[in-house]
Amino acid sequence: MSGATEPSYHSPMNSPSAALVFRAATLGDIPALVDLVTSAYRGDSSRQGWTTEADILDGNRIDPEVLRQDIERPRSRVLIAEREGQWLACAHICEQDGGGYFGMFSVRPDRQGGGLGRAVLSEAERIVRDEWKLPVMRMTVIVQREELIAWYERRGYRRTGEYKPFPYGDERFGIPRRDDLRFEMLVKDLGACS
Repeated sequence: MSGATEPSYHSPMNSPSAALVFRAATLGDIPALVDLVTSAYRGDSSRQGWTTEADILDGNRIDPEVLRQDIERPRSRVLIAEREGQWLACAHICEQDGGGYFGMFSVRPDRQGGGLGRAVLSEAERIVRDEWKLPVMRMTVIVQREELIAWYERRGYRRTGEYKPFPYGDERFGIPRRDDLRFEMLVKDLGACS
């Protein structure tokens, strides 16, 4: 894929003023993506929204090199959601173990709570189900993020009881402020694929 630009397309979810537009990220978008993701999860700016991890993690939320690999590899797409040219949210989807995997989900802190997250998640599920013809979407969420897990459960995801360790010692993914972090796998059946 090598960061090739894909055409942008409009979401069926429109605001009163302008449509929400999705596009695939390119390599030139990496610095702005790092800033967006960091603003949603780390530091004081993230405290404006409810997705902050500032109380449990410091440091990076995404590594530029990992992001480059996500943009370049096949069956992987970093989605950017924008309205009138303003970046509002992003997420990464890829094919993994016969299903879709959803991660790096970020909504600008000052825009959280207005339906953008639901629109991005819905678009990611549509791509995985309709374009890639995969039957399920999976994700991992830090178990201490109960409010976030509940948000996903309201959107059809279920807890699996399958846990993965937090990558302690790998500062590309943050500097933990506690020693009991781990991830739980969530999964959603996306329905029949044709």
